[in-house]
Amino acid sequence: MEASEFDIHTHTIASGHASTATITDMAKAAVSRNLKLLGISDHGPATLGGGRPSYFRNLNYAPRKRLGVEMLYGAEVNILDENGSLDLEDPILAHLDYVIASIHKPVKKPGTKEENTRTYLNAMKNPYVTIIGHCDDVKYPVDYLAIVRAAMEHQILLEINNSSLSPDGYRGDTRFNDLMILNLCRHFHYPILLSSDSHGTKHVGDFTYAQELLKKADFPKSLVLNNSASEFQAFLQKRKRR
Repeated sequence: MEASEFDIHTHTIASGHASTATITDMAKAAVSRNLKLLGISDHGPATLGGGRPSYFRNLNYAPRKRLGVEMLYGAEVNILDENGSLDLEDPILAHLDYVIASIHKPVKKPGTKEENTRTYLNAMKNPYVTIIGHCDDVKYPVDYLAIVRAAMEHQILLEINNSSLSPDGYRGDTRFNDLMILNLCRHFHYPILLSSDSHGTKHVGDFTYAQELLKKADFPKSLVLNNSASEFQAFLQKRKRR
């Protein structure tokens, strides 16, 4: 596998749980792992202890480079209901570099396969959503063909979440679901994103389990955006011009 150049699903102390790291701490970890680009995506306010709206507004003034690492500032927002409502308002989302939309059990209870799929599809209609986070959770079964087709329609990325695939992950055995995503994206020649979902510095840039699954799936390197930070930034710019 080629060396990954960036990680954009990471959490600091502003996410309110499992991390005491500042943004500078995260940048130091990115430097130590030879990353060119680091994204900070703290949890939205519906997560217990998550960032308040004022925190995300103030990210507009955060430095664009820390310790030589290029920085992006986003959010991992909570999908609140089947209508795809999010826990940050659009005017805030509009000024972020990217937005990861995810379902978290304390915020939204699992539904049927149809209900869960509808939840994701409606969230994808929000023009500011860039990425769907960890839709591999076994507690939230979905129609992956519908998810991938909607991602392609709205130019939204699906992540392969390293934390989900970790043996001590709390989303169950997600390997089959992630293989479904990979096989469909390979079939449609649509890129995917690797994410550490690191809460704190320990796992920044760590895609060990995700890369093992890519190898098992014989997934093309050309469809892994993490191999090129410039390609990912071009993807973001193209979306903003829509």
